[in-house]
Amino acid sequence: MKRKLISAIGIAGMVVSIAACGGEGGSGGPDKGADAELTVWLTVDAQNNWPELVKAADAAVRKKHPGLKINHEYYGWPDKNAKLDAVLATDKVPDVVEMGNTEMLGYMVKGAFAPLDPAKFDNADAWLDGLKASVTYDGKTYGVPYYAGGRVANWRGDVAASVGVKTPPKTYKELTAALDRIQKKQGDTFSAWYQPTRDWYAAMSFVYDAGGAIATESGGQWKASLSSPESLKGLKEFKNVVDRYMHGDKTKDESDRYIVYGQGKSAMIFAAAWEGATAEDPKNDKTGKLKGNLQNFVMPGPSGKNMPVFLGGSDLAVPVKSDAPALAAEWINAFTGSSGQQGLMAKGNLPNNKTDLATLKNDPKTAVPATAAESNWFVPMAPGWGQVEKAQILQTMLQGIGTGKKSVEAAAKEADAAIDKVINTK
Repeated sequence: MKRKLISAIGIAGMVVSIAACGGEGGSGGPDKGADAELTVWLTVDAQNNWPELVKAADAAVRKKHPGLKINHEYYGWPDKNAKLDAVLATDKVPDVVEMGNTEMLGYMVKGAFAPLDPAKFDNADAWLDGLKASVTYDGKTYGVPYYAGGRVANWRGDVAASVGVKTPPKTYKELTAALDRIQKKQGDTFSAWYQPTRDWYAAMSFVYDAGGAIATESGGQWKASLSSPESLKGLKEFKNVVDRYMHGDKTKDESDRYIVYGQGKSAMIFAAAWEGATAEDPKNDKTGKLKGNLQNFVMPGPSGKNMPVFLGGSDLAVPVKSDAPALAAEWINAFTGSSGQQGLMAKGNLPNNKTDLATLKNDPKTAVPATAAESNWFVPMAPGWGQVEKAQILQTMLQGIGTGKKSVEAAAKEADAAIDKVINTK
């Protein structure tokens, strides 16, 4: 899942790919001798934003292993997958690789990563549920959560104030009441809530809030469940939002949402936390009014609880072909452990665990994203999930629902059938 770093709003996200594996990392497996080397692949986010944390991890491991040579390579988002796949076909793989959490599954299914012992990593018993799910396959752990990124609601305080609403809503009823007033005042050329129809991350939050799920597992087999009564309830409320408040192009996805928001034709978005701050950047704010007027708040769900949000983030894994799996696991723990998490949070990221997340709730600057991240969901960890995403089955379903070309029931039934064809296929 791709995200942009924005410390100003106390959250960051990113995604990275790299893979391969061997031996049980951290189990004292067959590492190199006195001339040991360790090769670590990270994304440029670490290189540009917290290089001192990388150096601190290096120092901690070298203290235990004098003379250890640690090599670092950094990759950007556009070219990382090609680099990764090419190196996996050789015997010269990195020992540690960074992966976007939605990228982990495909490589775990293929056996690219070494199994790890969670007991050897700090805070493993408190990893955020969504991140823990992303590194778990077939009952084994194949990675370590690095940090997280979630979603929050963001609206224009000035537009809300123009209809007499001075503080962000705490309940879904308060939210829709405010949006109804905004929509009535602004008219049909304005989106009180700019919610791209094809944004399946937002739509599935409604599904999970209603008690539904994309798919469920039983006896080792996955089956799509978008046609369940609970899932249909969530999808119908998502359609209600799109019908009432979304007056933009109903065939679009969320990729340029922050740009549209910056154009001043909408009052609210439910999005990755960096999007609001990016919209108010002078490069994107075409109104000149967004700076100081945008407010983040925890998205309330129709259920009466906080809306469960998709939890993106990055993980670190040990390729199965690594010559130094135990050293690799040590480095990962030094980087993502207790001290590393403090450093990452100081840079504006959400931590990988519930214990540290709780501390962020006490800081007004980070309370909203930290609270929002407490309730989260993740994609089905099924062997064929990558094929579901590649085929854009959920986006197709949502576009049919949002444009009114298909009923919720018919679109969900078709999506279930399409998902069931591939979700159990490796």
